[in-house]
Amino acid sequence: MSLPRQRGLTEQAATTAVDQACRMLRLPTIRSQFPELAEKAEREQMSYLGFPAELLLAECDDRARRRSERRIKAAGFPRDKALRKFDFDANLNIDAAMVHTLAKCEWIKKGLPLCLIGDSGTGKSHLLIALGTEAAMAGYRVKYVLATKLVNELVEAADEKQLTKTIARYGRVDLLCIDELGYTELDRRGAELLFQVLTEREEKNSVAIASNESFSGWTKTFTDPRLCAAIVDRLTFGGNIIETGTDSYRLATTRARAEQQAAG
Repeated sequence: MSLPRQRGLTEQAATTAVDQACRMLRLPTIRSQFPELAEKAEREQMSYLGFPAELLLAECDDRARRRSERRIKAAGFPRDKALRKFDFDANLNIDAAMVHTLAKCEWIKKGLPLCLIGDSGTGKSHLLIALGTEAAMAGYRVKYVLATKLVNELVEAADEKQLTKTIARYGRVDLLCIDELGYTELDRRGAELLFQVLTEREEKNSVAIASNESFSGWTKTFTDPRLCAAIVDRLTFGGNIIETGTDSYRLATTRARAEQQAAG
């Protein structure tokens, strides 16, 4: 289908033609914002170059936003945890400058690992999700998964002879975020399968983990000492380690709220 072209279109006819053209060319942002931007162009007396530049930039910005939203959705984060919402004043163990440097994603570009270590309620998962979100917004492919869910998926894949395919799928993403590593003990088979995923990604694509156990306590999760040492090596070599401490922010907030209610 082609649009009729003629000289001297009326304003209404021109608006209709723009609307139809935007539909055909799949330019939803220009289509929706054209009337507003046309008024702005007339009001500000934009040049013939300035007006189409405004339209095209609006379309590009909106497409970038939609791509970011798709990447964030594809990552599978369980909840929205933006970096700007993290209260660094509530946990002085965490170096805000370091976290904001990590948010620039150079470590992901280099394929380096990141470990967030600390007790429950100290902000590990928030930072894991927030940094993963920053990576998705920067154009990286990100996947978030709980450690137990990942291991269970790998075991099922092995039983169904789909392990190579599953490991390759986890190997392709630019950043793999593994949460709650160390909460439960893994049998040797599960630990070996997880090790295969980490090996697949080593020095190619980044892994970020959050764990409530210090590295010395990982033998509770990975009961084979050699395998445990190899996994720690994969997750720390050349990477960053953030220790979030032992004081629960959630517990402190709950106590403060209770005290305020009691005082009121």
